[in-house]
Amino acid sequence: MSLSGGMDSTSVLIRLINEGYKIDCISFNYGQKHMIEIEKAIENIVYLSGKGFQVKHKIIDLTSAMSIFHSSLTNEEIIVPEGHYEETQMKSTVVPNRNAIFSSIIYGYALSIVAKEDVNVKIALGVHSGDHAIYPDCRPEFYQSLESSFRLGNWDSERVDFYLPYVNGDKVTILNDAMKSCQDLGVDFDTIFSNTITSYNPDNRGRSSGKSGSDIERILAFHKVGRRDPIEYIEPWEKVLQNAITTENNFKDEEYRNRLTKIQYDVTRNSATERPFTGEYWDEKREGEYLCICCGRKLFTSEMKYDSGCGWPSFHTEHEDANIEQIEDRSHGMYRVEVKCSYCDAHLGHIFNDGPMNKGGKRYCINSASIDFMEE
Repeated sequence: MSLSGGMDSTSVLIRLINEGYKIDCISFNYGQKHMIEIEKAIENIVYLSGKGFQVKHKIIDLTSAMSIFHSSLTNEEIIVPEGHYEETQMKSTVVPNRNAIFSSIIYGYALSIVAKEDVNVKIALGVHSGDHAIYPDCRPEFYQSLESSFRLGNWDSERVDFYLPYVNGDKVTILNDAMKSCQDLGVDFDTIFSNTITSYNPDNRGRSSGKSGSDIERILAFHKVGRRDPIEYIEPWEKVLQNAITTENNFKDEEYRNRLTKIQYDVTRNSATERPFTGEYWDEKREGEYLCICCGRKLFTSEMKYDSGCGWPSFHTEHEDANIEQIEDRSHGMYRVEVKCSYCDAHLGHIFNDGPMNKGGKRYCINSASIDFMEE
């Protein structure tokens, strides 16, 4: 596996130990400004060794080859940008062809293990589809194509497979998985993750800035799983958390304004309510799924929808993965329970206790403007 010293690859390492694999870790020195990540990787190898988990670790020096690449991560003359990961200037943090180079070296090492030990080998990487559009070499289709090419060009390639446990997840998925693995193994989650770094621009004491795109995404992930990040930031946790939330909200607000219609924006971001019998889906009867209009999270299915006669789409049950948030709402002189998407904080509507009793008695009264319908 590739062990950078960041939270993604470290989570993969803990997962692999928990699954009982014999593990060879490779870290790459490619002249990155956040070289401290390799020191962090070593610290975790030592910590895990003390807990009885032995892992081989090799460090590969690629500084000579990759010094010719143009990236703010390797060029001292280019400043690592701060802000949201999706912003255009974050493309400067891309190191051209980095993951292909790393994967090629690891694949060659895997084939060497096959030849020497006569075993099958998995190549484990912490890449995930939550990584942003600026990183096309983190997408599932990239690794499908890469694996096909490697198999065409090597003997014994049928004995080597990519293992990408988080490829369809995000940072929250990764942290939840790591918490489970740490609990199963009896190792301390905070110790493990204090021995990681995600920041692209740490200071000379190795403290994370809390302001690079990678920092902000990490901070928000820890916040979403209800934990305080155990690493040291230049500023107090409360301040870096508030900066991350503000940065995310400002970026998302601009993105929503550009993408959503006026009624969709007013409903989801300002908790407005569309007039009854005017929404697109109040009388929708086709089979399919209903997704959050802002983030695409699956909220309901057509099997959960029923005709309540209220003039808004009504559902008696939410999808098992929706995790819709319920909030007391005392506005307009009434007591109601507001429902919001827990993933992107979009206002959806309200929930009442006058639904069909044989389905639990709940009625999710949802604005059409807050959802998107995908027909089966």
